[in-house]
Amino acid sequence: MIIGIDLGTTNSAVAIWRDGESVLIPNAIGDLLTPSAVSVDESGAVMVGMAARERQSTHPRDTVTAFKRYMGTQQTVTLGKRKFDSEELSALVLRQLKADAEAFTGEKVTGAVVTVPAYFNDRQRKATRRAGELAGLKVERLVNEPTAAALAFGIQTREQEPFLVFDLGGGTFDVSIVEVFEGVVEVRASSGDNRLGGEDFNELLVQHVRPKLDPAGKLAGADPVVLQELLRAAAERTRRKLSESDEAEFAIVWQGEQFAINVTSADFETAAEPLLKRLRDPVLRSLRDSSIRVEALSEIVLVGGSTRMPVVRRAITRMFGRFPNATVHPDHAVALGAAVQAGLLARSEALEEVRLTDVCPFTLGVDHAEPDGRGGWRTGLFSPIIDRNTAIPASRVNYYNTVSDNQRELRFGIYQGEAREVSGNVKLGEVRVPIPPKPAGEVVVECRFSYDTSGLLEVDVNVPGTSTSRNLVIMDDADPLTDSQLATRRDALAALKQHPRDESENMAVLARAARCYEGFIGERRDAVGHWIGVFENALATQDPRTIKEARARLVEALDEIEGERFL
Repeated sequence: MIIGIDLGTTNSAVAIWRDGESVLIPNAIGDLLTPSAVSVDESGAVMVGMAARERQSTHPRDTVTAFKRYMGTQQTVTLGKRKFDSEELSALVLRQLKADAEAFTGEKVTGAVVTVPAYFNDRQRKATRRAGELAGLKVERLVNEPTAAALAFGIQTREQEPFLVFDLGGGTFDVSIVEVFEGVVEVRASSGDNRLGGEDFNELLVQHVRPKLDPAGKLAGADPVVLQELLRAAAERTRRKLSESDEAEFAIVWQGEQFAINVTSADFETAAEPLLKRLRDPVLRSLRDSSIRVEALSEIVLVGGSTRMPVVRRAITRMFGRFPNATVHPDHAVALGAAVQAGLLARSEALEEVRLTDVCPFTLGVDHAEPDGRGGWRTGLFSPIIDRNTAIPASRVNYYNTVSDNQRELRFGIYQGEAREVSGNVKLGEVRVPIPPKPAGEVVVECRFSYDTSGLLEVDVNVPGTSTSRNLVIMDDADPLTDSQLATRRDALAALKQHPRDESENMAVLARAARCYEGFIGERRDAVGHWIGVFENALATQDPRTIKEARARLVEALDEIEGERFL
């Protein structure tokens, strides 16, 4: 049995695909959401979920939440007598979800689809996989949370118009623009902010209320760790109440005395303005990357518990000029979509016609050097090869030349990120290739990146005119692929390693255009020449969608100028 898991910052959920639909699985106390919380008591026993969440106010030093934010980092937390990193803490939550699923179904869990924020980088994704392995799960696939949410919104019945998934959870914010056509779910663009979520609204509310809560300074001597947790819990309660009414009480009790103040929705919205503004940038970036105007979006789909906040919904309505769609429970959508993907992997008959494509969330490239304008070179700069939001699987190639005379080696650092300088990006590996000693600039090297939906990146570096080449495969260390499985995936990528200009369909259209150019004179010849240039520019992008659209326009123009359909 393959299950779908939404591993959230604040809450997690698990679901299965059964009898043609996604079904959420309740935990041991009957709840559909399990708090992503871990606590250790005096005896060293570990508690996960609601039991741990309930101890957070009374035992803040022995309880931890929101550890998903530190996935892929070296940060640790001490609970009881031992240290835990984010992978181990996440593994405890995943193990609990696995046990709940087995208790509910009476079947053994053999694998899982686990969701991650669309903007998780390579380190964070690998850490999530390792957490799954620590929990005894075979992670069949990682799926971006907005993509999973899109799967939960009745994809089989949707038209071709794109829609936007707005996913604001407890600790992360994701935006994805999705299109559905003839059973194919295509993600056009994803963006996000891994440091923006409901927890930030809680903290902001604490900062807003704190000076007014205790004007006499009676809390000055309080244990700061305990006090901070009391304030955070009160902020969470107040924020939730403000989702249902225009006013709520922010209150804590310290040493038998209550400290309270009323907070209105207007107060909260004013205080939250900096966070609300941060919601705009990922939206704008996803629209730019997809080349889709906001007017073309069929609807705005809300996902994540924090989208229930009225201040957020009002901000979204102002941003898009329309009311969003919240027909699927925002806390459940991601888990339900993960279960759809689990059903696809299990080859459920009800999902035979559904196919899912995704995009590369971060740009992949190498470090290179550029002239500094003073006769020297500026090194450590990022040269993108596969841009973010490229549909995957994908294969792209760039060319690089030597910068000094008699250079004997080219060294390519492999990076993931968006920063201009590679020091601001994530280094994935390195390739070194020997080259013949020649004057600077005369040796040109081809560097090709091929990337698949499971995160396998294959780097091929070739020196034209020689037999020298190097190959590097960068894959998830925790991905338990056999040699035959790895070979299969590499073969699939090999099929992509052809420049679009060499594909038969494009070669045929270019040949036809060349024939037309030779067959006409004057303005019509100039027009054909212009069209060829436009199509060659599209080929240079190596983007299948751009090339397909440009080819269709070229064929239509040639049909019109020739007065008949070319066969």
